[in-house]
Amino acid sequence: NRVVITGIGAVTPLGSDLPALRDSLLSGRSGIGPLTLFPTENLPTRIAGECRVDMTEYKDRKISFALLAAQSAMENANRRGRPLEETHHPLRRGLSVGIGLELFDMYDMIRLSRNSYIKPEEDAKRPDFLQTPSDLCVSLLKSRFGLNCAPGIHISACAAGNDALGHAFLRIRRGEATLMLAGGTDSMINPLGVAGFCRLNALSRRNEAPEKASRPFDRDRDGFVLGEGAGMLVLEEYHHAARRGAKPFAEIVGYGNSFDAFSVSDPHPEGRGAFQAMTRAIKSAGITPEQISYVNAHGTSTLKNDPVETLAIKRLFGPTASRVPISSTKSMIGHLISAAGAVEAVASILCSNVGKVHPTINLDNPDPKCDLDYVPHTSRDHRVEFFMSNAFAFGGQNSVLVFRNMEG
Repeated sequence: NRVVITGIGAVTPLGSDLPALRDSLLSGRSGIGPLTLFPTENLPTRIAGECRVDMTEYKDRKISFALLAAQSAMENANRRGRPLEETHHPLRRGLSVGIGLELFDMYDMIRLSRNSYIKPEEDAKRPDFLQTPSDLCVSLLKSRFGLNCAPGIHISACAAGNDALGHAFLRIRRGEATLMLAGGTDSMINPLGVAGFCRLNALSRRNEAPEKASRPFDRDRDGFVLGEGAGMLVLEEYHHAARRGAKPFAEIVGYGNSFDAFSVSDPHPEGRGAFQAMTRAIKSAGITPEQISYVNAHGTSTLKNDPVETLAIKRLFGPTASRVPISSTKSMIGHLISAAGAVEAVASILCSNVGKVHPTINLDNPDPKCDLDYVPHTSRDHRVEFFMSNAFAFGGQNSVLVFRNMEG
C-alpha cells in the first residue's frame, strides 16, 4: 500500500502555527534563547530552545506537547478532505510515538502521577500509579482520538521520532492499519537533562549569544543546543485518503534503520551505521541515490557527528554528493531529542511544498571536513521531489526516512 501524509501538527521553539513555522524556517530565524524553566546559575550552559505553550492541562511537557501537536494534526487532516468520521470504509487507526526517556525515580513517579499528570476533575479516571509518562501519553492519545489498534512506543533516543514514523509507514504499507497517528515528543529541558548533557561536555556554552550557539558544520561549533517540542503526523493509506478527497502533503516511500553499537555517545568514525540506514531507506523506496533532491541532515552541531555524517553522505552519493542541498533544522530550533526526527520531517515537508529548502544558519566558517552544500544562511528556491531525513542517535541507533513531495 502507498502511504500519504494528510495531517501535520507541531509544537516547536519557533511556534506551532504551520505557515508561521515555515516562514520562520525559510527566513533563518533562531528559536534559541536564555533558559527560563528553572534556575541555571550553577550550570555552564544556560540556553535552550523552549516552547511557549499553555501547560495548564498536563504539567509533564512531553505529554502536553504530544496532545497539542496531535490535535492540530487530526484537525488538519479533517480539513484537507471529507472528515474522517464521515468515511464509510472501516478505519483501523493506530498510534506510533517516539518519546523521551523517563528521568524519575520510583518516588517521583508515584508522587507525580498522583499530583501532576491528571487534572483534579478527572480523578475518577486516574490511571494506575505505576504508569510512566510514556504510558500515560499513549493512553491519552489513544482515548482522545479513537485509535483502536495496538500502539507502539519508540525510545530509540534521537532516532525515536523517525522510527515512530517509519513503523507507522510499515504498518500501513503491510495492510495492518488504514490510518496512523505518528510522531515524536520530548523535553529534556529540566535540571537532570541539562546537567547530564553538561557533564558529557555535549552542550554549547555560547550563553551570551544563544541565537548563534547552534552551528552545524561550522568550524567554531562547541556542542549542540537542547530544544523541546513535538511533531505529529496523520498517515493514511493512499486509496482511503483519495476516497475522502484528502489532498496529501507528501508521501512516505522509504524507511531504513541500523544499529552499529559502536559507542554509547559517539557515531562510528566511518559512518557505517548512518550509511547503512540511508542505503536501506533508499532501497525501501525503490529509487536510486541520484533521485534524492534534498537531505535534511541530523546536523547536531557536535564535533563528532557533523564530519561523520558528511562522510556517510559522500559515500552514499559518490562524486555527485556536492550537488545535493543539505540543511540542518537544528541550527534554528536546537536538538529536540526524541521529537527531532518528526519535527524535522514537518520542516522538510512544509518547505518543499512551496519549492524551497530552508537554510543552515550560523555556518560562518565551514569545517574543512564538512565540505558539502549545507545551504548556509539563506533559504533557496529548489524543486524537491524525493527527499531524505536523517536521525542518528546515541548508542548507534540510526533511522532514515525518504519522502516524495506532493505539492509545489
